[in-house]
Amino acid sequence: MKIKVSAPGKLMLLGEHAVVYGHPCIVTAVDKRLYVEAEVIDSDEDEIIAPQVKESRFVLETITLFKQKYQIKKRVKIRTKGDFSHNVGLGSSSAVTVATFKALSEIFNKKLSLRQIFELSYEVTLKIQGVGSGFDIAAATFGGVLYFTKGGKVIESLEIKSLPLVVGYSGVKADTPLIVRNLKLKMQNEKLKVKIEKNFVLINKLVKSAKKALVNKNWKELGGLMTEDHELLIRLGVSTEKLNIMVKAALVTGAYGAKLSGAGGGDCMIALVSEDKRRNVETAIKKVGGEIIKINNNAEGVRID
Repeated sequence: MKIKVSAPGKLMLLGEHAVVYGHPCIVTAVDKRLYVEAEVIDSDEDEIIAPQVKESRFVLETITLFKQKYQIKKRVKIRTKGDFSHNVGLGSSSAVTVATFKALSEIFNKKLSLRQIFELSYEVTLKIQGVGSGFDIAAATFGGVLYFTKGGKVIESLEIKSLPLVVGYSGVKADTPLIVRNLKLKMQNEKLKVKIEKNFVLINKLVKSAKKALVNKNWKELGGLMTEDHELLIRLGVSTEKLNIMVKAALVTGAYGAKLSGAGGGDCMIALVSEDKRRNVETAIKKVGGEIIKINNNAEGVRID
C-alpha cells in the first residue's frame, strides 16, 4: 500500500521574530506544496529518498518519533518532491515534516487529528533547530490564513479568500535558526534587550491592527502596517540591503505596502498590490535583482493526494 500526501509552504505576513517571544503573527499557506509518498517495505532499515539533505533529516526524525510513540517496528520507504526549493524560504522542512506524519498515520492506521500532527511536527522542529515558534508548522498543517501565537496557544483561521501579493526572492538563502539565535544573543545585553522588546510590543500592535484590516479587506491600511513592520525589522537588524532595495522598489512603483517575509537575512520579500499595479511592481523588483515567484496564498493544509 502506497500513500501520497502533500502539505503547503508558507509566507509570513506580519509578526516575524516577535512571535518567538510570545507575540502574535499572521501567516498564510501558499500553493507551492511538498509531496511525500510512503509505503511499508520488507527491509532491514528505512529508506528515505529526498532531493535535499535538509529535508531527509526532518523525515528521519519524524519516522523515529512516530515509531517510538506508536511502538512500530516495520520499515518504511519515504520519497519526497517539492514544487519549491528549500533555498527560497517557503518552509519546506515544516511541510515535509507535517506531510510525513500524515502519511505515516494513514499507513499505520493511527488517526491523528490536525492538532496532533501540529504538536508532533513542532516537537521534531525543536529537536532539530532548537528554536522556533511553530507558525510554519501551523500553516503546513491547517492551511489558510492564520492568526498564531507560539507553540499553537492560539491558532485562529481568518476568513480570507485571497490576498493580492507579489513575492520577490532575494537570491540569498537565509539561515533562519542562526538569525533567531543571534537575536537571542543580543537580548543577553540588558540595554539591547529593552530596545528589542519595545520593538516587539510595536510589532504586536501592528499585527493586531493588521488582523482587522485583513478581515475587512482594507488593503491600503494593511499595506501601511506591513511597511511599518518592515521598518521595525530593520531596527532589529534582521533585514538586508538587498531586501530593503526590493521593498523600496515595490513601494516607489505603487504597492500598498511591502516588507521582508520570514527571518530576514535573505529569502523573500512580499508586496501588497492592486491588480493594476502588479506588473509595474514585479518589473521594479526584477530591475533591482529580485526574482518573482508566482504564488497563490490561502492554500489548503495537509491532505491526501
